[in-house]
Parts: sequence; C-alpha cells; structure tokens
Amino acid sequence: MTTIADPSAETDPTALHAIIDALAASAPRMADSAPRDRARALRAVAEALDASVDELITLAHDETGLHLPRLTGEVARTTGQLRLFASELEDGSWLDVIIDTPDPHAQPMPRPDLRRMQVAVGPVVVFAASNFPFAFSVAGGDTASALAAGSPVVLKAHPGHPATSRRTAEIVTEAWEAAGMPAGSFALVEGEQTGVAVVRHPSIAAGAFTGSERGGTALARIAADREVPIPFYAEMGSLNPVFVTPGALAARGDAIADGYVGSFTLGVGQFCTKPGLLFVPRGHGLDERLAAAVRDVAPARMLGSRIASASRQGQAALANVPGSRTIAAVAPDADSGLLGGALLVATDLETLLEHRDALLSECFGPTSVVIEYDGFEEALEAAAALSGTLTATIHAEDHEAAALAPLARLLRDRAGRLVWNGWPTGVAVSRAMHHGGPFPATTHAAHTSVGATAIRRFLRSVVYQDYPAALLPAALQDSNPLGLLRRIDGEFTRRPA
Repeated sequence: MTTIADPSAETDPTALHAIIDALAASAPRMADSAPRDRARALRAVAEALDASVDELITLAHDETGLHLPRLTGEVARTTGQLRLFASELEDGSWLDVIIDTPDPHAQPMPRPDLRRMQVAVGPVVVFAASNFPFAFSVAGGDTASALAAGSPVVLKAHPGHPATSRRTAEIVTEAWEAAGMPAGSFALVEGEQTGVAVVRHPSIAAGAFTGSERGGTALARIAADREVPIPFYAEMGSLNPVFVTPGALAARGDAIADGYVGSFTLGVGQFCTKPGLLFVPRGHGLDERLAAAVRDVAPARMLGSRIASASRQGQAALANVPGSRTIAAVAPDADSGLLGGALLVATDLETLLEHRDALLSECFGPTSVVIEYDGFEEALEAAAALSGTLTATIHAEDHEAAALAPLARLLRDRAGRLVWNGWPTGVAVSRAMHHGGPFPATTHAAHTSVGATAIRRFLRSVVYQDYPAALLPAALQDSNPLGLLRRIDGEFTRRPA
C-alpha cells in the first residue's frame, strides 16, 4: 500500500525564501540559454517521466481514484506536451523576430535600425490543478511552456495529490538539471498560504493557474495589487453551452442525447470542458432517451471529499430552482463520501433568465441543465445571456449553416473554441489549439493554457535600436545563424538581414 503524503503541508518559510532566491538567481542563465539546449532538457524530462510511468500512475491512482488507463494516457499527454515545446524551440517562430532596416528617407523622420524579438519574463509561479495530476500539474502545460520560454518555475502543488506531485517534481528536477539547466530553476512548494506568498514575492514575474473561479480570481487580484503588478493567467470555470437546431434534432436526436450525457459525465464531470448547458428546441422529445442514458452512468469516485461535497450541494441547488424539473438523478449511497452521481435537470429560457445566478453557475461534477428554447430568436437571446466560456458548440445540419451566422457570431464573442457537431470534452494538444476564453473562463482571453502558443504568456517583447552587432542576440544578427524565418522590412524570409 502506498503511503499518501500529508495534503495540508505548508513549505517552511525559511525553505521558501531559499527556493525563491535560487529561482531568481537562475533567471539570467535561463533567459540566456540557447533554445536548442532547453529543447534537449525538455525532452530529457519527458523521457524520465515516461520511464517512471508505472510508479507515477500508481501513486496518482491511490490519491485520486482515477483509473490506471486514464492516468497512463495522461502521462503520455504530459510528455507529449514537453516534446511539442521542444520542437517549437527548435523551430524558432515563437521568437517573433521582426527587423526594420534603417531608412534615412522615412517620413516624418528617418527610421533607425529596429530589431524586435521575444525574451523570457523571468520567474513564474504555476498552480497545479486537481483534476489532472499530470497534464495540468507539476510537469504540465503551464510548467512546460514557461520553461520553454526560458522562465524558471516554482510549482505550487495541489493538495489533492501531494505524493504524486513530490515524486514528479523529483524526477523533473533531476532530469532538467542533469541536462545542463541551472540549479534551482525548477522547484516545488506546498500550501495555500505558501502559494499566496509566492504570488506576492517581488522576484516573481508572472503566474498561471488552473482551478476554480473563486481561487483564480482571488490570486489574480493579489497579483494585480502588488507594488509591481504582474500578469496572472487563470483558467477557471466554464459552462460550455451546446445549441441543437431543429434540423439536427430531427436527423439524429438520439445520438445527440447519448453523446451529450457521455460528455457531461465523462471523468465524473470533472473536466473544465464539460457541457453544462444544452439548448434544444421546445418539444424535443428526448427526455426518455436522456434519462435512460443518465441512469446508465453509475456513481463514481470524485477527486476528493471537498469536491464531492460541493458537487452535491450544487446539485441540490439546481434541483430546487423554481421552474426546473429533474430529468434523471443517480444518487450515491448516503455514506459514499467520495462518490458522485449524475444529475440532469431541465427548464425553459424564461426560468433560466429569471434564475441566472443559480442556473448559469458552474456545478463541478456530473451535472448539466437542459434548456428548451422556442424559435431562433430565443436561441439568440439565450446566447446573449451567457458570460465567457472556454467552448461553445452547435449541432446542426449543413443546410442550416448559413442561417446560423448570428448565433455563431454571438458565441464567438463568448468562447475561445467553437465546436461544430462535436463535443467539447477532449482538448487536442497542438499548435492551433486555444484553451481559453473571456472572463470568467480565464483572466486573459487572448492566451491559451494548452497548445504551442501557451509559451507567449511567459515572453515579452524587446526592441534593439541601432545596437552594435557584437551585442545582438543570435536571433537578430545579420547572418541569421539560427536559420529563423524572420520578417525583414515587411517580408518573411530566412535570408540574412
């Protein structure tokens, strides 16, 4: 039996002081390290994690109850992210090099030699998530993208899987430093008050967070209220609405019902991309199919007792909203503790708008709300009532697409990923992915926490004006020794400047 670490541990203040000092001391070397060297180090970390997968998934299973196949896949996703950022470093496009050569005849004044690129922001604090003990935790996307940018990382472990976090951090640190990266450029800390102290520390230049709206908003305020404010990239709550058109309902209503229930109950509803709202035409006739699908989902262990308790409280609040009705509820045993059962309630648009505080609040867990709308104008009214979300989905037939432009436009203003005839659960780790959205989905809608462009959060622009060649970084040198695709006088080229 694995011994589970104390989830309430706080890092000793003296140790924290030493960790931050080491982090700050490593920052110049990290920022000046060659991208190819950081790429090699990221791949070394990936290989070390892959080599320890059996040990890691056993720890994570004991702490979270997540099934071993799911955890095995999550480790693979984690190491895949590390390798993606390694390949991005070698590509060099993330440096966003722009060179405007001197133009003595420019109006209204001569133009100097201007060379722009991206550099690391400095030490970063990353807050691990509860629902992904690997992919959004110690070696997850936030950590990988910050290290790739050349920013040292202090990782605040999540109390839901402390033993997993500590062991993962040991593996990461050993592999990272053995690959030649500066000592102290990655470290793990624990505890809620410790996390707050790190955000407030003057050496920290940026923060990243995945978790609740309450926690993310509180930390973002602390970051903004510092004497020197810093950007804080929080990915928080999301309702991920799904709109079903009359055409889609007629063509494949049963399949949509099955897919919807499978999506909002996946992983016991503990994904940030879970569809929390399903908008369907009035008189849809899917109640029996939906109820049968929900009853087929057995109660399952949630990540922790606090999460399970909060989920049950949220379900009770939804079920008691005046004007709502329960389509299906699967209640776990009264003494289940960690178990979560599915709940699906239904209402209409009028009730949704009247009780929006209750019905438009995320309920973490296997819970969702069906809303009947009457005609296209009501669908537009429903979309207009939504706040920021990570995803928004439309299920429709191709012949309906042109008429849906106003709905698609409203959803574009509220979501970071627009899904057509699919389900939002499952986030591909790729160069094109955007996992973000307007508040309260995130604190910075322009940025993503998944995919190659996540690195942009931990970079800032610097322009060298009329600098001597001897002081220019390799990316900006005339000879282009890194072979980068650069924009020179408006033209994308790999030629020397």
